[in-house]
Amino acid sequence: MPPQAAASQQGDCCRHGHGYGSRGGGGGELPGGPLPFYLPLRRRLSVDGKSPAPRICIWECDGEAGDITCDIVAAPLRRSCSARTMQPPPPPAPFFRLMTPPPPRPQRVVVEEEEARKPGKAIRKGHRSYSLTLNLQLGISYSVGKSSALPFKKLLSSDFDPREKIWTRFPPEGSKFTPPHHSVDFRWKDYCPAVFRHLRKLFGVDPADYMLAICGNDTLRELASPGKSGSCFFITQDDRFMIKTVKKAEMKVLIRMLRSYYDHVRQHKSTLLTRFYGTHCIKQVGCPKVRFIIMGNFCCSEYKIHRRFDLKGSSHGRTIDKTERTIDETTTLKDLDLDYAFRLQRFWYEELMKQIQMDCTFLEIQGIMDYSLLLGVHFRNKTVPKIGLSQPIALTKSTGKRKSFEGGGGFCELCFMESGCKDRDLVTEPRKPFVQLGMNMPAQAERCSKKILDKFLLHERHLFITTPTGGPCDVYLFFGIIDILQDYDITKKLEHAYKSFQVNPGRISAVDPKLYSRRFQDFIRRVFIKQ
Repeated sequence: MPPQAAASQQGDCCRHGHGYGSRGGGGGELPGGPLPFYLPLRRRLSVDGKSPAPRICIWECDGEAGDITCDIVAAPLRRSCSARTMQPPPPPAPFFRLMTPPPPRPQRVVVEEEEARKPGKAIRKGHRSYSLTLNLQLGISYSVGKSSALPFKKLLSSDFDPREKIWTRFPPEGSKFTPPHHSVDFRWKDYCPAVFRHLRKLFGVDPADYMLAICGNDTLRELASPGKSGSCFFITQDDRFMIKTVKKAEMKVLIRMLRSYYDHVRQHKSTLLTRFYGTHCIKQVGCPKVRFIIMGNFCCSEYKIHRRFDLKGSSHGRTIDKTERTIDETTTLKDLDLDYAFRLQRFWYEELMKQIQMDCTFLEIQGIMDYSLLLGVHFRNKTVPKIGLSQPIALTKSTGKRKSFEGGGGFCELCFMESGCKDRDLVTEPRKPFVQLGMNMPAQAERCSKKILDKFLLHERHLFITTPTGGPCDVYLFFGIIDILQDYDITKKLEHAYKSFQVNPGRISAVDPKLYSRRFQDFIRRVFIKQ
């Protein structure tokens, strides 16, 4: 057999692994050329010190090359055709699974630009109210957590007793009932806890959400006081709850009318009165008592509130003292700054007038006056009107398409302020917003041809709000009645007597509750018009 045929036959015989050698360890070359070197993947049994495997001669040659032999190895062992002793291959390196490390968890980085977009200043360590808010969070978590663990019981007459209050001491090292903390030693008072627990349930506030919003990791924000009372306002990061410091007299008014207030809000589900969630007091060592109430925020919305108004129906001193350039979405405007009438659908107009009448009657019976309507306006078009005759602030439209809410379509348009801040003007909403009295109410804002308060604004300076197109603007309205804890006491009577010598008594805020209620309702009928 010629060498070429033998090599071909040998290739067919050893297709799973090739090796060349000579009998007796002779030369390693074939007559046709040098031997190729292949590393076998498994050591041969004939040369590894164990019993030799059987061999077969596939080509006899009398030359120096010698015979060509092949080991016969049982499957699945791979066969080698080399008689030369080869070094075993190095052991494979151990296989390590290369795991991609998970990305680091994003940490909440407080950016000054993001905080500047929200009204108020975040309360952090070093803030003058930091210790007060820390004690407030400790007290609320203790009170709400303790009451939630108890079974829900029916209210008794004793639960409305003004003497129904609980004092708890919070030492820094903790006690049997209170946890240790890093604040100073303080005492915590909880007024009528059972009644406010029922009120929170009546208003649909979940205890876990309530504690998380106020006592969670997110800090509270301090708001500038829009009035002259000197009260401090704090708001949660989700804008749902507001905390207001009050005077002792206001606290007594709330506790006194708590039974009537509870019956009123339970009977009238659509009431526009302030929703109270809790009343507390903090007494720190060496500091005076701080009394405060927790209430709902009427302007808590997924839509950006472009304009806020505090409306009482009076004209004396009811204007802002800011320049046009300093007015923004956080500025609270007053009666003399309003020159718009809001046109409502017939059904909503009738519901509003009926509810306003019932709420004002309740406040009149309780002897309450000096309350106001907090009105938040969201302009659905791309232009926000501005006070004065200057050009309105334009909102830059982002890419996207807009579908009407009335048509039931989605809404995918985002608007931002031209100054470059990243506030969302509108939120992507695949369905119609939930509409109820005082929340998400669709309306049209129309420029009035005459002053809304023409009955009260004799010889008064009036600021105009310009409409960019001269026609009605589609808006969403958010409103409620606030500041309902001021009764017609001796202080207000003296204020009324003093100001009556200066201006028309009908134009000042401090008037009798009956007159105040009638004037307030008349003013509401001028601001809101039936479609």
